[in-house]
Amino acid sequence: MANLRSLRRSLVRATVVGLNSMRNFLVKFLRYFFTGGAAAIVDAGGFALLHQWGITSFPAAITSFAVAAIVNFHLTSRFVFRQRATGRRFTLFLVAALFGLTVNVGVTMLTIVYFGIDPRLAKIVGIGTAFFINFLLNLCFVFRKKASEFG
Repeated sequence: MANLRSLRRSLVRATVVGLNSMRNFLVKFLRYFFTGGAAAIVDAGGFALLHQWGITSFPAAITSFAVAAIVNFHLTSRFVFRQRATGRRFTLFLVAALFGLTVNVGVTMLTIVYFGIDPRLAKIVGIGTAFFINFLLNLCFVFRKKASEFG
């Protein structure tokens, strides 16, 4: 009987921990959605402006992405993960952002070339695809807390 109570307590404890972890994940994802949304506005708006000025899609996509990455790092550090914006984190963030850039620009260009979609709409598809990948990279690598940081 004591083993059954012990098992029940362990299951309840594991469930509570799991729910708290899921809640924390969802809160971070929601915050990242809004900070990423602000960066996406910078990215898409910058891309549209550069495109309107006659700059071709490829360099316009890279330029607008770079500006948006800087905005996103500062917002993500403060509002999503609530950690200091350090040089080490910025370096890791840029590595993740470069991977995201590859996804973003690659999806944008493939969508333009293979599906004949308007470049501005294709850019939004590229941003959306990179959004999910970048969130996971930031969560798992860039802003992962060290064991010594847990309370």
